[in-house]
Amino acid sequence: MKIAVSGGGTGGHIYPAIAIIEEFIKLYPDTEVLYIGRKNSLESILVPNQGYEFKGITASPLSRKSIKKIFKTGGDTLKGISESKKILKEFNPDFVIGTGGFVTGPVLYAAHKLRKKVFFHEQNSYPGVTNKILSRYANKYFVTFKESLKYFKNQENGIITGNPIRNKFLNMDEIRDEANFHMGFKNQNKNILVFGGSNGSGKLNQVFKEMINENLNQDDFNLFFVTGKNNYDSFVKDMKVLPNVKVYPYLDNIQEAYAISDLVITSSGAITLAELSYLGMPSILVPKAYTTENHQVYNALEFKNRGASLMIEEKDLESSNLKSKILELLNDDNRLKEMGERAKEFATPNAGYEIVQEIVKVGSNGK
Repeated sequence: MKIAVSGGGTGGHIYPAIAIIEEFIKLYPDTEVLYIGRKNSLESILVPNQGYEFKGITASPLSRKSIKKIFKTGGDTLKGISESKKILKEFNPDFVIGTGGFVTGPVLYAAHKLRKKVFFHEQNSYPGVTNKILSRYANKYFVTFKESLKYFKNQENGIITGNPIRNKFLNMDEIRDEANFHMGFKNQNKNILVFGGSNGSGKLNQVFKEMINENLNQDDFNLFFVTGKNNYDSFVKDMKVLPNVKVYPYLDNIQEAYAISDLVITSSGAITLAELSYLGMPSILVPKAYTTENHQVYNALEFKNRGASLMIEEKDLESSNLKSKILELLNDDNRLKEMGERAKEFATPNAGYEIVQEIVKVGSNGK
């Protein structure tokens, strides 16, 4: 069996693609995989590091700001479709699967024109424009939230599965001691993990740098802080060095930080929330204010209303108040436990399995 997979731009699109690939290989070990993404992109780094073959195409996001950028997007899209057709003809996959991001548009449209079986997964309650267009061409598509179906064409082809989770999160109890040895602190403080999605969060970076420099003490709590690769140098510049703070540009082994953390502070992308729910992690969510249709706010509200998280909008985020909320939670073990249990109510541990089974079913039925 051969599968071509595409998804890019952020970890929110790349990680579900990797999860689906892993599930294919687990269920069908002879599966051959080709990942098609944008040249010189995050996926062009992350995917080869996972051991999968990667080929890059030309792609650019839709822009409405200028005629020049609109023409560039159009030209890049046509070039990307042509490149995708060539790659797909050479690889000749049984199935072509997209997980969002503008790069999937040329790939899945080219696959449709070549009469390949086409599928995509949508992570968010409000879908991206690429997937809304692709719903015209997909044999089946998979969604996380029932309410997102209304935005798509051919709703009879939509299947509610939830978000698939990567294999690295499946055996957390087994890695806890090793993770503590690799990453742990030599004190008795509780640990918190902070990250703002795969590309980081400017607001979280600003507030936590202020906290570290002005009002964080070494016996308050331990901090694993992930800045995002492009923000690391500016974050550590002039940062006070504390024995209870570790700063990373990116954490490929984020499962180890999860395993030994008592609380997570993060933005509220759909894949991050899927990880929190699968692991049963209590959290403080700071939704990014500039996402499509403000979908991160709606994601965070679901967790807040169920008692799984606290939510603080970026406009209300301040260093001193945030520290007070963190200490309040860390000093209440019962509340942390209850928040974790509430988070688990959102978990969809069989999402990857269901997606793969539905894709293979379409292949066996020939529809």
